[in-house]
Amino acid sequence: MGRRSPYPAEFRNDAVALYRAAGGKRTYAAVAADVGVTGETLRSWVRQADEQAGRDHSGEQGAETRDEELARLRAENGRLRKAEKGMGTRAGDPAPGSGLFREGDEVKARRWDFISTHRVEFGVQRICRVLQVSRSGYYRWVAGAAARAERQAADDVLVTEIREVHTAHKGTYGVRRVHAELRGFGHTVNRKRVERLMRRHGIAGRHLRRRRRTTVPDRLAPPAPDLVQRDFSAEQMNEKWCGDITYVQVGGSWLYLACVIGICSRRVLGYSMASHMRAELVIDAMEMAVAARGGRVDGVIFHADRGSQYTSAAFAQVCDGFGIRRSMGRVGSSYDNALAESFWQGLKRETMHHMPFTTMRQARLEIFQWLTYYNTRRRHSALNYLSPAEFEQQHQRERRITLAA
Repeated sequence: MGRRSPYPAEFRNDAVALYRAAGGKRTYAAVAADVGVTGETLRSWVRQADEQAGRDHSGEQGAETRDEELARLRAENGRLRKAEKGMGTRAGDPAPGSGLFREGDEVKARRWDFISTHRVEFGVQRICRVLQVSRSGYYRWVAGAAARAERQAADDVLVTEIREVHTAHKGTYGVRRVHAELRGFGHTVNRKRVERLMRRHGIAGRHLRRRRRTTVPDRLAPPAPDLVQRDFSAEQMNEKWCGDITYVQVGGSWLYLACVIGICSRRVLGYSMASHMRAELVIDAMEMAVAARGGRVDGVIFHADRGSQYTSAAFAQVCDGFGIRRSMGRVGSSYDNALAESFWQGLKRETMHHMPFTTMRQARLEIFQWLTYYNTRRRHSALNYLSPAEFEQQHQRERRITLAA
């Protein structure tokens, strides 16, 4: 009998789905690096999944079920019905003849360019007198043409690099993260310059609409004390954790997601996705987080809201079994769990920017892909623009140096 895997089945299945979604365009090692395992481990998971499903690697990757197809078609039909009159039905582009472009919107030529264009015909002095500008200003502009061309060429190169960073992160990065990524590549560039170029060329990060409240407190369950008091900082990796539940729309139904986040490194230690909000959802996420830390979590403070899942007796029993100290904020105060709230905003802003998910399979895959991207690559402002994985590596190196000294 083989040794039991330390990784939960939900995590293994999502990792296999992430590899298969690449359609052979990414290697085992590349996908495994995002997930946080070795390439051989991922290869064995894919092999086991194929054996259980009774197919080999060259087989068909599983067709869309009838229910999923129906949900997708219904969602698409709803979007078509809601399309505004005179607007395109795909990305909101103006339809032909919609009257968006009107007379008077033409861009006016710059005055110095106008003088240069007509100087031979009318003379610089006469044009400057009519336009009420100085000749000396025009000649200074002519003298600086070479320097301007050089700056423009440098800006064009920088804009290309900005677009590459923006595209590599699926259009989610704003000015600060783009600037941090460029500096991470060794560029010494001013943040205001990056901001100016992104604004000029219409490059922007994503923003999130206001979301609805989802916490349903159990008034009869005894709450745990607030051991965090809005202090979302920690010196050690297993000092404080926090967690919460959110939901995403999938066609005409909902997919619920619970996460456990390490406050020190902001890393997602555990997660669970399901079509229900029962206590098992948060228990599965907690057990995955404990496994990620090797089972040695005695004394960790876990902070959450007063939702019925976190005040349930089953969840309390699991926490007590691992030696985890529960902490809870007040009812209806998002600031008491601000770190988790901010995390949900980032996830929804960067995964649901186009339209709601149409199938559960698509939703699980994209959310899992974003979680692995968040842990290994996404730069975090609270970590001096390092990713959680990079921060943990740096923290461990500094700790070893301190112990050696």
